[in-house]
Amino acid sequence: QVQLVESGGGLVQAGGSLRLSCAESGRTFSTDAMGWFRQAPGKEREFVAAIDWSGGNTYYADSVKGRFTISRVNAKNTVYLQMNSLKPEDTAVYYCASQRFAPSGTYYYAGAYDYWGQGTQVTVSS
Repeated sequence: QVQLVESGGGLVQAGGSLRLSCAESGRTFSTDAMGWFRQAPGKEREFVAAIDWSGGNTYYADSVKGRFTISRVNAKNTVYLQMNSLKPEDTAVYYCASQRFAPSGTYYYAGAYDYWGQGTQVTVSS
């Protein structure tokens, strides 16, 4: 059974930083592309960032480009999202997700992912 477990969310002031982690178990992590999505109250889930299986290619939403960094350590079966210069509009539940064998053009779409974590709350105060 594949499981994704996120951690690292919390409350931070605007301008601060947080690092989210997501650990995958139940299948070979190093062959999975990984993504981060977020969902704010009353809004649809939106793409934040993705990374291919090797870590050699990363993808970002325009709203977080230059502030967030996605990375992975395959030996630890873990993907990270380093979030800097946080803004109140970054407040949301953040989800990690994994997919296998899908083309890179699908990384932006939630429907392309096979498994999802339970989510971790990030709250940015002004």
